[in-house]
Amino acid sequence: MTDHRDDLELFEQHRPALRALAYRMLGDTASADDIVQEAWIRWQARDVEVDNPRSYLLTIATRLCLNQLSSARSRHEQLRARLPEPLEAQSEGALEIIEQVSMAFLVALQRLSPAERAVLLLHEVFDVSHADIGRLLDKTEAASRQLLKRAREGVAETRAVAPVSHDEHRRLLRAFADAAQAGDVDSLMRMLAADAVLITDGGTAGVRSGRVRTLVRPLLGAKKIAAFVTATDGAEWRDQREHVLNGQPALVAYRDGRPYGVLQLGIADGRILEVYIQADPSRLGHVGMPTGS
Repeated sequence: MTDHRDDLELFEQHRPALRALAYRMLGDTASADDIVQEAWIRWQARDVEVDNPRSYLLTIATRLCLNQLSSARSRHEQLRARLPEPLEAQSEGALEIIEQVSMAFLVALQRLSPAERAVLLLHEVFDVSHADIGRLLDKTEAASRQLLKRAREGVAETRAVAPVSHDEHRRLLRAFADAAQAGDVDSLMRMLAADAVLITDGGTAGVRSGRVRTLVRPLLGAKKIAAFVTATDGAEWRDQREHVLNGQPALVAYRDGRPYGVLQLGIADGRILEVYIQADPSRLGHVGMPTGS
């Protein structure tokens, strides 16, 4: 067996991958950190020789994530619209791939079953074989491949949000925010796709802004979205600063120096397809001040 120093060195080599997997599975950085810590405890306590530490640790982390997703609390939270926690651009290091951490991709992941989510991530992102995934899920290789097929179809059902340049993304983000604050419904309607979707998350208690409260379910349609965002209290978003979150430009609103809300967009072909407003205080604490502010 390796000594403690070897154990620690091996674990630290794979820590970024474990955290990246857990964040994508759970959509929450604090939960991801808890998974990594528990994986370290189990890694230290193992009583078998390990030929492939990366696969072994990814397996541990995936099982822990699946256990959490099956908990009563998670099942309750899935009854309402929840958004993954915004992720600072530098948090994932070398594993950062915009398409794999974009808010659109993470929201699409949440629509999959936990097993489908695990297979898609393990095989497509972390290059784990179907044989290893099958053993993890107590399924055959064929069953793992079928799960992957369903997961791909599930993600494909979510409209592809093609990457656009940061400048184009930033321009539409700022134009959307300015029009919302100004109550300019016509401008918003021109920016939004007719079948655009809005998802807000104010946590389990919800958040009120002006005459409206964060939504329990997604809101569909440009007209409804324009009405919703222009009814919110623009003063709440007066102190807003640009960040790069989930690999793309985002606006963060501050109140008393603390993050109050995050606005992110999914854009394709010059139109806004998806609007995400994260206002759950428990998922905003880590969003820092932008460089140079």
